Amino acid sequence: MFVASVCRRIHCDQSRGQPLDRVFLWRVLFIMAVYSISNINAQIRYSVPEEMKKGSLIGNIAHDLGLDVQRLRAGRARIVSGDSTEYVELKTDKGILVVKERIDREQLCAETTPCSFTFEIILDNPMELHHVTVEILDVNDHSPTFPKDEINLEISESATPGARFLLGSADDPDVGVNALQNYVLSPNDNFILKQHARQGGVKYAEMVLQKPLDREQHPQLTLTLTAMDGGNPQRSGNVKIAVNVLDVNDNAPVFNQSVYRATIAENLPKGTYITTINASDADSGANKLISYSFTNIKVIGEIFELNETTGVIKLTGLLDYEKAKKYEIDIEAKDQGGLGDSAKVIVDLIDVNDNAPVISVMSFSSPVTEDATVGTTIAIFSVKDVDAGENGHVDCTIDRNTPFKLQSSLRNYYTLVTDAALDRERVSDYNITITATDSGSPALSSQKTLNLKVSDINDNPPRFQKSVYTAYVTENNPPGLSIFTLSAQDDDWNQNARISYLLDEATVGGSPVSSFISVNADSGVVHALRGFDYEQMKSVRVCVKAQDGGSPPLSTNVTLDIIIQDQNDNAPQVLYPVQTGGSVVAEIVPRVADVGYLVTKVVAVDVDSGQNAWLSYKLQKATDRALFEVGLQNGEIRTVRQVTDKDAVKQKLTVVVEDNGQPSRSAVVSINVAVADSFPEVLSEFTDFTHEKQYNDNLTFYLVLALAAVSFLFITCVVVIISVKIYRWRQSRFLYQSNLPVIPYYPPHYADTGVTGTLPHGYNYEVCMTTDSRKSDCKFSTLGGQNVLVVDPSFTETMQRAMKEKKCLEDPELQEMVRSPALKKTDLKHIILKLHAVNYG
Repeated sequence: MFVASVCRRIHCDQSRGQPLDRVFLWRVLFIMAVYSISNINAQIRYSVPEEMKKGSLIGNIAHDLGLDVQRLRAGRARIVSGDSTEYVELKTDKGILVVKERIDREQLCAETTPCSFTFEIILDNPMELHHVTVEILDVNDHSPTFPKDEINLEISESATPGARFLLGSADDPDVGVNALQNYVLSPNDNFILKQHARQGGVKYAEMVLQKPLDREQHPQLTLTLTAMDGGNPQRSGNVKIAVNVLDVNDNAPVFNQSVYRATIAENLPKGTYITTINASDADSGANKLISYSFTNIKVIGEIFELNETTGVIKLTGLLDYEKAKKYEIDIEAKDQGGLGDSAKVIVDLIDVNDNAPVISVMSFSSPVTEDATVGTTIAIFSVKDVDAGENGHVDCTIDRNTPFKLQSSLRNYYTLVTDAALDRERVSDYNITITATDSGSPALSSQKTLNLKVSDINDNPPRFQKSVYTAYVTENNPPGLSIFTLSAQDDDWNQNARISYLLDEATVGGSPVSSFISVNADSGVVHALRGFDYEQMKSVRVCVKAQDGGSPPLSTNVTLDIIIQDQNDNAPQVLYPVQTGGSVVAEIVPRVADVGYLVTKVVAVDVDSGQNAWLSYKLQKATDRALFEVGLQNGEIRTVRQVTDKDAVKQKLTVVVEDNGQPSRSAVVSINVAVADSFPEVLSEFTDFTHEKQYNDNLTFYLVLALAAVSFLFITCVVVIISVKIYRWRQSRFLYQSNLPVIPYYPPHYADTGVTGTLPHGYNYEVCMTTDSRKSDCKFSTLGGQNVLVVDPSFTETMQRAMKEKKCLEDPELQEMVRSPALKKTDLKHIILKLHAVNYG
């Protein structure tokens, strides 16, 4: 399409007989050369007039590039760089370029023609880069203007016809046909107007004297000079010419050369000498005095200064090779009579390396995932240096210690890609510094830092510092107590590092572990859901899983051993002597006992552990504290001195058993000791000793009471027996399943043969004499060679009833032994054996 339009243009010019536009041909050849390099990187050129309204159409970029609108959207088409990207806007939904801001050709290019600016359009997936040049066409929006509102001329009346008087030039910022075209002088009899063009095309006017002046007739003349451009509509500017007619000045100044040249560097300071111009006048006196001036002072006056007397030109402004490579200065020399001559000063600038390269980032992808493959594109940028020659040649580098590298397929365009695998846990972000350095001397450089974030993927599981943790908790803790805090770390970030703690479902003693322990899913705090009992459970092992929030999630298990520590929450339990509610335990000490005689031994246990189970025995109360003592560690009650006849038969001892806990717990046991050598003496004393606890011997009352309650007791007993059976069965099942330490239970008739704090074997005998068991039970036991008598509160009455009981006391020998007033120790043993034989055969 483009080639066809070019051919039509050439054919039309030839058919009209017009010469081919060389500029047009050069443009065509350049565009065709660029197009032949790559069909992806195309070059498009548009021409638009200046001062177009915002939103005006520049061109259909999609049609001209051969792309559809969908491709522009999918490729995220955008303007990425250019000289004046603020002037144009790309409408991707329509595929057109429109005016974004007002374009003033004179502001953009000044006198440079043609006036244009370029930019690039980039598309992604795949990447396409298209160069677009927009040429700004001039419109006639400026009128010609003169540097002064009035031109004052003093002309001698002796001026001969043909004398020339310079009027200077008008300034029109427009170019081409819209620029200054000609001058018109108001009608008069003395002067005609001639137009000339200096090198560079600047037109200026001069008046030529056609008819000699006559000061006496017309001492002053007022003329009007009009400058006109060629635009449509045409614009013009006027200046007033005041002619003062003088006498006799017939020689004009003449420059010694028509063109002056100077070459200077662009970085010269203000006040630097440039050159000196010189003109001479053949006249003498006042008519020989010459003054120098700039004709185009509007442009040059801000940069250069001319001494109007000496002709010395100095630098007063700042030079910039990138804005203007040379300056052409028009100079006039006038004498006092108004005669003058013109010359030109050409100042050539030498470029210095005063511009650092400029880095423009066109595309930057951040963040990038840490699993990005090697060669992934991170950024696309361009580099430009407005200096000329080697000063504008730029090389780009980045830090070698980063996993990135630069690639370049187009001049001054670079692609930043990954050169190694990324790891966010090692480096979470990179500050990539791009350094652009030109080839000037000294070289200038600029830097651009890109902060690249590395996004996380879930590639690290949670991590504990230990595989097994141990926590300690004291028994009887309140429910909800915080036991331990588990903490895991995850090297990932954000959601991938958000850890949840989950309790592994397991069983402890047949019960789920979740009934004992809970774990806070967010904080990892382990709480006890119930109070622990050290006597039932010594430790609990749980498994906790730490799981992150990634997808898929990663997890790590850890073991927590909860050690339950004992607390002194159990008082000592006295196993011997057994304390019963209906009888009194009595230990018999013969009066012939020696010092250190072992009366009995208090045996106690404590189900706690450690020092909480260390027991000590102390004698709290005693009828005669000087007669007995208790072993602190073994609980043995021994005589301290020899028993005498003065010692009371009945002795009551109170022993305190204390553990070593903090605070300590204790148990109290009361022991009745009989100091006697004969059984009747013991009976008589203990009858008085227990008198206060005897029951009313009214058998009729109990029979009536039993008959009245027999129905209720029968039902109650049945219910109680069933309940007890069920309760014992459940207790046995609980103790079996919970693996708890079993507290040893010693029945009242149990004894051990050891001598380290337990009881020796004993023999128990029961005598049943009447139906009232509470008043007629007599129990005897022998304990390790010592006499132990168990007497119920109504022992005397029981013995009397036993005398009448045919079943138990039919043996004459037994009756005789019981009636004997001097009952000996050996007789008491014999009675016990007889009673046992009678009752149990």
